[in-house]
Amino acid sequence: MGTDLDIKRAALEARLRELGSVVVAFSAGLDSTLLLRVAVLTLGPRHVLAVTGRSPSVPRAELAAAAALAAECGAPHEFLDTREFDDPQYRANPADRCYFCKRELYTRLVPLAAARGYAAVVSGTNADDLRDYRPGLKAAAERAVRAPLAEAGLTKADLRALAAALGLSIHDKPASPCLASRVPYGEAVTPEKLARIDAAETFLRSLGFRECRVRHHADLARIEVPAAEVARLVAPDLRARVDARLRELGFRYVTLDLRGFRSGSLNEVLLGSGLTGG
Repeated sequence: MGTDLDIKRAALEARLRELGSVVVAFSAGLDSTLLLRVAVLTLGPRHVLAVTGRSPSVPRAELAAAAALAAECGAPHEFLDTREFDDPQYRANPADRCYFCKRELYTRLVPLAAARGYAAVVSGTNADDLRDYRPGLKAAAERAVRAPLAEAGLTKADLRALAAALGLSIHDKPASPCLASRVPYGEAVTPEKLARIDAAETFLRSLGFRECRVRHHADLARIEVPAAEVARLVAPDLRARVDARLRELGFRYVTLDLRGFRSGSLNEVLLGSGLTGG
């Protein structure tokens, strides 16, 4: 590891030692997995608990991976059922939908941590996230959820490098945000829509598209894969298989975004509103 990364890792470890014991909001993504591993190395497994929120918003593959990844990190792990769908503000899917989802998660995690004797709840928020449109950060601040990665100045690139240095199996894992991020703002979020999206993306991954999104526009599916993989997807045989499967799942129309995969592409509608980071 380079000197700059060494300094940032030391800062991360110092913040964790200051806290003493933590509950990690564990999504099984790269950020929270790296945080969990460093927390265990720094504090020991008796002072760390990984908790994964479980709801229709979370891809099934992520839930399936969570326990194994926590074990790889050497941490005890639990699932916590969240009820964001009980909140009409979440279901309405406004531009700050993530706030209501994170508020539900942290409202449950903070008392759990206190009851178990852990000093703090920590999230995998990194330094890059602070420059993006992240409504969930407000929910974290309201409940004193700490972000040690961001506090130490660790960026996404830093986390990938550190995860590789620590031998974590997911050091190159693509991001997998909640399924609701595939539904345009203002279009109601329902468990049925999210299950359809999850099944469609699972099918695409089974065809070898490791990084993909299926955006849910009413009865239309808008597929995003990396630009370099568009040609493979539109090959006649594969295109027909994808079209048939997504129609089987309930989409009436199946389209391909020719601009290719773009993380957070539904945020593009917010560019003129001043809500995004650019």
